[in-house]
Amino acid sequence: MTITAGTLFVVATPIGNLQDITPRALEVLRSVALIAAEDTRHSARLMQHFGIGTPMTACHDHNERGKGERLVARLLAGDDLALISDAGTPLISDPGYHLVRQAREAGVRVSPLPGACALIAALCAAGLPSDRFAFEGFLPAKSHGRRQRLEGLAAEQRTWMVYEAPHRLLECLDDMREILGPERRVVLARELTKTFETLRSAPVAELADWVRGDSNQQRGECVLVVEGAAAPVADEVSAEAMRVLDALLQELPVKQAARLAAQITGGRKNHLYQLALQRGEESS
Repeated sequence: MTITAGTLFVVATPIGNLQDITPRALEVLRSVALIAAEDTRHSARLMQHFGIGTPMTACHDHNERGKGERLVARLLAGDDLALISDAGTPLISDPGYHLVRQAREAGVRVSPLPGACALIAALCAAGLPSDRFAFEGFLPAKSHGRRQRLEGLAAEQRTWMVYEAPHRLLECLDDMREILGPERRVVLARELTKTFETLRSAPVAELADWVRGDSNQQRGECVLVVEGAAAPVADEVSAEAMRVLDALLQELPVKQAARLAAQITGGRKNHLYQLALQRGEESS
């Protein structure tokens, strides 16, 4: 007797409002043999709300590789399984990559059930260009690492997004103000689809001051949608300014070289900084 392998369903769940779950997701969660959940205690509330009694097992960052082998064995034995995260779409800054990869390598069918995703929800309501965009996940928790990542993103011309923990939100906005410049537009999308949903768009300096003045904005799940950098115009920088910048880049870090080049030549610091970043990318 030939056993047909089961299907691994990657199921998006609500990020806040429980009515955002799709009818198909409910049907699959009821019909599969097992649900692999990031946190079974957290997901138990969702299952209880919709009267779903399907067994669950934990599949998270700390056990996913080992647990994946056992789950794939069940899939190969013919069981259908569902993968969910605590909220939103699995694998988007959430566990699941290793299980999906193991399943695909074993020849198991993987079927996505689309639904809620915080970054897409934030992007479509931000009012910033969305034809091209980049997602950076969570920035590093430590200040030095966060600032390095932001410096690497300063010249990105696409709209880009990050997730940020509420207790680090203000520090992140202050770093953005310093590195991206006070006028760079940023949209704070907080507690999306929940009771206290917030969507505020402002220059980053203004947004940081607003968050600093309202501690309620430093709570809950946060997405930051950042306006892309303006495309540099070659003739705005003189040949002399470029010569000075190139010379300084031989000896100094990018930020310091751009600042000194601006002082020496009278050029715009932010523009020279973006050009210096491009120089680094071209030479790497």
